Amino acid sequence: MTGEFEALADVATGGLAAHAVDGAGNRQGKGEGACPNCGTMLVGPHCHQCGQAGHVHRTAGALFHDIAHGVFHLEGRTWHTLPLLFWKPGELTRRYVHGERVKFVSPMALFLFSVFLMVATFSLVGNLTGGNHESALTAARVGAGVDLSKANAKLADLEAARKSLRTKGVSTRAIDEQITETSSEIAGLRMITTGQVKPDTNEIKIGSKAIHSGIPALDSIITRATRNPELTIYKLQTAAYKFSWALIPISLPFIWLMFAFRRDVGLYDHAIFATYSLSAMSIMVILLWIAAGIGVWPTPLWIVAMIFPPWHMYRQLKGAYLLGRFGALWRTVFLVIAAYTAALIFFTTILVMELNG
Repeated sequence: MTGEFEALADVATGGLAAHAVDGAGNRQGKGEGACPNCGTMLVGPHCHQCGQAGHVHRTAGALFHDIAHGVFHLEGRTWHTLPLLFWKPGELTRRYVHGERVKFVSPMALFLFSVFLMVATFSLVGNLTGGNHESALTAARVGAGVDLSKANAKLADLEAARKSLRTKGVSTRAIDEQITETSSEIAGLRMITTGQVKPDTNEIKIGSKAIHSGIPALDSIITRATRNPELTIYKLQTAAYKFSWALIPISLPFIWLMFAFRRDVGLYDHAIFATYSLSAMSIMVILLWIAAGIGVWPTPLWIVAMIFPPWHMYRQLKGAYLLGRFGALWRTVFLVIAAYTAALIFFTTILVMELNG
């Protein structure tokens, strides 16, 4: 939990920095006297030289207002941005690219805030898969007990078959190997059920064979990850919060490929598109996580999770780049595949970084 709140603090700090760059924290003030920041004579509520508000509040209430204003972005343009982000994302992207900035929350500020909110939501709502670590261990040990009973029954059958083969004078080499393997499996399961070994310290297996890729470096990472999956997931979560911004540059080459022959759009346009899109997807995850946490039936949540991303991508592509239906449709298919590819690259990269760090 401490690590999660450290990541939360990192992202919140980034959100405040983005907010400062965004320039949304200035307050209305009196247009009298000189600017307290640069000394220029004021001709309005803000200094025309440096942009600072003419009147600076020095009260505790003003401090808390600034915190809420800076971190949570509670102002009018949020309510201009969010409806367009979800219903007309293409229009929002196009208008921002073409210079309408004051009306809307900047893409980076919105993205960092959505990541901040996601961290807070995951920390507060918690694990939706059914309980804490101790209950998970208990469930795993119960499962190991069931497997132990089956393995004991299998061993008894193998020993009976071996005895029959020896009576007939037939070689028992093959069945001896099965007995040895089953006995080893029983010993491991018995250690789990008695609490001598944690369930998550055993190597992940498919059938009775451990996973091997054939690439020594990759096998080493897989081994370290599977020795303690809980620690691996924790590291992935922490790194994902801190490096979530990396999804933007990872996504840009895929978006560029869709418009490689168009001269009227550039990387900046694609970056705005990607950042607003990632913000919308993050907020979707937050809302679905909260809904699941309060007990909403999971089927409609899964339907939304499957339908919303391609629907949103289609509308954003069509509106942002002024595409026809066919052009937006095939690019949506491409973008869905690209999104999964970018996510795979992102999580693989941070997994390697964390396990080799």
